[in-house]
Amino acid sequence: MLKHRVIPIVLLDGYSVLKTIQFSTRRNLGNPITVARIYNTRNVDELVLLDIDASKYGEKIDEFTISEVASECFMPLTVGGGLRTCEDISSVLAKGADKVVLNTVLLDKPEFVAESSQQFGAQCIVASVDVRKSGDGRYEVYSHAGRDFDTPLLDWIMELEELGAGELLLNSVENDGLMTGYDLNLIHMVAETVSIPVVAAGGLSSPSDAVSAVDNGAAAVAAASVFHFTDITPDDLKLEMKSSGLPVRI
Repeated sequence: MLKHRVIPIVLLDGYSVLKTIQFSTRRNLGNPITVARIYNTRNVDELVLLDIDASKYGEKIDEFTISEVASECFMPLTVGGGLRTCEDISSVLAKGADKVVLNTVLLDKPEFVAESSQQFGAQCIVASVDVRKSGDGRYEVYSHAGRDFDTPLLDWIMELEELGAGELLLNSVENDGLMTGYDLNLIHMVAETVSIPVVAAGGLSSPSDAVSAVDNGAAAVAAASVFHFTDITPDDLKLEMKSSGLPVRI
């Protein structure tokens, strides 16, 4: 049986770690190397490193930072931010990344999922989907890079799976950084629609939230604020999940 993962997310704005609230308000948290060292001692299953400004400014995640973080990590490292070509992916893999996250590029060029998964394997390609609610309560795909996107959410995630994405990173815009719990309805709906693993992100506030996310179909739980700003650790989540009968790596 596959074990459920606990995954810290480290957001970058170039060279510094930050945390957003609902994808807007920002708080600077210092050096990514220091953060990586801390997580390296905390029994995490994977670390996600995302430059959230790279696509907006036509840049890509800094390769020196990837190399330095990878040298401190003894867990799989997933990176994203401004990756637009197979050459970009090859380059960050050579610097120590194990998987890549693709988001903005797919809104304009969804076929890049097929291109990249064919070259590197589906297990290497994580499609990130940012979701927010419209005024009438419908879930919509959101681009914080400012691109309008009209494809319905469920159609989009099915297309990403069909094209060859190996995993979905599902982010709730409304819940981002608030530590008020995951959007369980969103997680359940997406997990019921696709057969590839869904990583839930946006809003985790307690170990019990991790259990709820998995109970609603998440293969893994990801978080940032709760690890940065509270005493809760990845091990706390794993112990709660284990006590609830969920398979995890302790």
